Amino acid sequence: MITKTQLIGSLEKLPENLTIDQVIDHAIFVEKVQKGMSDSENERVSPKDEARKKLNKWLK
Repeated sequence: MITKTQLIGSLEKLPENLTIDQVIDHAIFVEKVQKGMSDSENERVSPKDEARKKLNKWLK
């Protein structure tokens, strides 16, 4: 979960004129990156070969 402080900090780096959709997209992106970093740090990720196998099943 993203904290209010992290969200405010990331929003301060964006341009002044944004649509609400851009703000929401940015917040979702920041949260997903944070979750990915946390998963990586806690070894909750799949090796590249395993990920490719899973993707191949979905894409066929």
